[in-house]
Amino acid sequence: MSNQDWQGKRVTVAGLGVSGIPAAKVLHGLGAVVMVVNDGDDERSRAQAAELEAQGITVRLGDGATLPESTELIVTTPGWKPDKPLFTAAAEAGVPVWGDVELAWRLRGRDGREPAPWLAVTGTNGKTTTVRMLASILEAAGLRTAAVGNIGVSLLDAVLGDEEYDVLAVELSSYQLHWAPSLRAHSAAVLNLAPDHLDWHGSMEAYVADKGRIYEGNRVACVYNVAEKATEDLVREADVEEGCRAIGFTLAAPGPSQLGVVDGILVDRAFVANRQKQAQELAEVTDVNPSAPHNIANALAAAALARAFGVEPAAVRDGLRAFRPDPHRIEHVADVAGVAYIDDSKATNTHAAEASLAAYDPIVWIAGGLAKGATFDELVTGAAGRLRGVVLIGRDRALIREALARHAPEVPVVDLDRTDTGAMSEAVREAARLARPGDTVLMAPACASMDMFVNYNKRGEAFADAVRALATEND
Repeated sequence: MSNQDWQGKRVTVAGLGVSGIPAAKVLHGLGAVVMVVNDGDDERSRAQAAELEAQGITVRLGDGATLPESTELIVTTPGWKPDKPLFTAAAEAGVPVWGDVELAWRLRGRDGREPAPWLAVTGTNGKTTTVRMLASILEAAGLRTAAVGNIGVSLLDAVLGDEEYDVLAVELSSYQLHWAPSLRAHSAAVLNLAPDHLDWHGSMEAYVADKGRIYEGNRVACVYNVAEKATEDLVREADVEEGCRAIGFTLAAPGPSQLGVVDGILVDRAFVANRQKQAQELAEVTDVNPSAPHNIANALAAAALARAFGVEPAAVRDGLRAFRPDPHRIEHVADVAGVAYIDDSKATNTHAAEASLAAYDPIVWIAGGLAKGATFDELVTGAAGRLRGVVLIGRDRALIREALARHAPEVPVVDLDRTDTGAMSEAVREAARLARPGDTVLMAPACASMDMFVNYNKRGEAFADAVRALATEND
């Protein structure tokens, strides 16, 4: 759409916050008549509203349910659920609803520049790590790139800013994909699928369908997880451009059109001249930091997308070597008295915790928090043989305790009956008491953090602080 198309267009932005405010400002700058509606009417919302109103943008606080008169388009923030009355009213009135990702996609190339292709990643777990790995590989290849999207960097800024890019590494959540009907990536990956955000989507089927939207219209490659047939099924169901290929990644030896692992080497049998008989070495498993199985899978997915874009093997290796994971993702904090202490506070669901638990043996596991409707029998059954002991914290810890009683009754359990932030220090001390030299104390809660902490970052920081205090005492 050109600037002229936006002049006088009446657009309602649903929600303030990290994506709503930039969207409102961009639309206003394009000449649209913008109204922002917001459910909240607290002090922070009023301050944000005052900032927007000073620029000539109308804001309506405390009523996000009513469709403003003459609205021609709604641009929504990702957190607004599809069943909100505002969207029901929009559907009845024939008013389209876009997310901020859809808006960014529509505004690409507005200034006459050739828009940068998108290499897109989604999945229940591993999205941020994979996108950052991908950006590191692309940079190693000498390409101008950025990791953007759900990773916390605005796609609107990337699309409309002064910086010119050759390609973008884009993390997309299921929320964002739901509201992005015209997105068409160069290549895309679905890393894995497990129940999450079902309160927002309404069902697992709806959640999976929204994840699958990332493959629609792909031009070069749809990357899927060989170990999870559901991701391959989404590729089969997608309407892609002629010639687009299905590319699998696996921790086993790869077949044709797959990337995988052979004798500690990441290899490519997809983007080679004779994939029936040839394999291209990309990197060593030890080039992946950390080289836990689920992180190697992330690296293979990132490599597949980079290779789909034409990146040479040496850049895959160099990019993986240069990559440093974000904090609180299977992060080694310290070794104390021969015991390794690992912070995986980002493991906020059972799927993520399962991957983390599979990476170590034996383990003293620190777990618990807000379960978000999860059950833990399958997780405990799979990990039981690796557990030296368990320390439970958080509001829903009883759910994990009961699963342990059913499936690992011989494993010692410490149940900390407190939900204040200071509980983490006690949890680390109890874990140290249970651990033996050579063990790993793993904080992979399998739960959200908000019962005790502002977010998973603060939970991870509390764990790391407690471990450092323990190390000081042992010096």
